[in-house]
Amino acid sequence: MDNKFKVWFSYIKQKAKEIKKEIGALYLAYKRPDIPFYTKLVLIIVVGYALSPIDLIPDFIPVLGYLDDLVLIPLGIAFAVKLIPRDIMDECRQQSEDIFKKGKPKNWVVAGIIICIWIIIIGYITVKIIK
Repeated sequence: MDNKFKVWFSYIKQKAKEIKKEIGALYLAYKRPDIPFYTKLVLIIVVGYALSPIDLIPDFIPVLGYLDDLVLIPLGIAFAVKLIPRDIMDECRQQSEDIFKKGKPKNWVVAGIIICIWIIIIGYITVKIIK
């Protein structure tokens, strides 16, 4: 039983890495000027949903909470990929692969903005509780 779990866990881990790379490729495709507007709209929705901490069905709901991540994100990715010409998608996948080989890119400005937002939210809640 232990060996089956390791194989299953390794498979899930590999699929998660593939999805992360595909999300990266979709983001790179979004930034290209030769992609039509309607495709960019689909791409930003799919990438935004995949990276968003807010889900359609919250994760704390048993089974259904993770089901949207397991179904909606792969379906969105598949739909978005169909809208992008194969040669462009192949280029974006290669660029995404190169980025992941170098390590995760760090965007300290965005991290700083998110930290500031959390500080403001915590400060607001603290002030409301104290009053």
